[in-house]
Amino acid sequence: MRDIDLKTLRLFVSVCEHRNIARAGDEAHIEPSAISKRIAQLETDLGVPLLARSRRGVEPTGAGLALLEHARSVLFTLERIGSDIAAFGGGLRGRVSICASASAIAEALLDDIAAFMSEAENVNIRVDVEERLSSDLVRQLREGVASVGVCWDNVDLQGLQHRPYRRDRLALAVHPDHPLARMTQLSFDQTLAYEHVGLPPATAVHTMLQRAAANAGGALSYRVIVSSFDAAFRVVAAGLGISVVPVEVAATYQAVFGVKVIPLVDAWAERRFVVCFKNFDFLQPAAQKMVDHLTRRAALTRSTPDERHA
Repeated sequence: MRDIDLKTLRLFVSVCEHRNIARAGDEAHIEPSAISKRIAQLETDLGVPLLARSRRGVEPTGAGLALLEHARSVLFTLERIGSDIAAFGGGLRGRVSICASASAIAEALLDDIAAFMSEAENVNIRVDVEERLSSDLVRQLREGVASVGVCWDNVDLQGLQHRPYRRDRLALAVHPDHPLARMTQLSFDQTLAYEHVGLPPATAVHTMLQRAAANAGGALSYRVIVSSFDAAFRVVAAGLGISVVPVEVAATYQAVFGVKVIPLVDAWAERRFVVCFKNFDFLQPAAQKMVDHLTRRAALTRSTPDERHA
């Protein structure tokens, strides 16, 4: 297969976004016939049709959608390369790309990053934080799309280096009028008789709870699936179900939504997070500093009495 030139990629993305070759041509000041020729050659090189053509315009095929995703990623990376290198002339000292799980972001990660960026020696370092499913996060680290990841340590970390980060403990959020609200602590199997509010099936916590339910000889009944802990607390506050949430997140929402938070006593309810990366020696200096900072902050937290006895 011949190398795909960037101009063709840009034109292909434009055609997919406009769903019309003529409009893409107007935008790029190129004759539609020239664009059609480029895309036809691309289809020949790849051996698959990329566009389905009709009188109403064009639609990307399955292969076209796959190429569109990669093309956008490549073009975005190239734009980042240009802006990052140019920024060094204005005093930039580096950029750190961090992918993190929803739990890590909802808990202490953003505070730790803010502390890093507030240090005088780091004011010229840019930080990008993106939420990712743990499985996607480790894949992107292996592929070099992200430099640093923060996730739960139960994911497959093969091929990655990692350092211990923070810990959290899971608890049950319930409406004050719920039958379980009188409990001061409970085990997960005691919750299986009630309808839950949960995160999407692809998330690590959903998978973990399904496994825990099966090990307890039961099954989870989800009344509502939500995309964030914030939404979970809102649904619980409305009396529509109970939800397993991190204690550290609950501290933020408990007073706001008036829900009760009951610790889970199960051993697996204590989770350990890690800072992971492909190879520390190959990270940019700014990313190395970030990794050192995160692990140092977490170590200080683990040394406190509350954390030691959690």
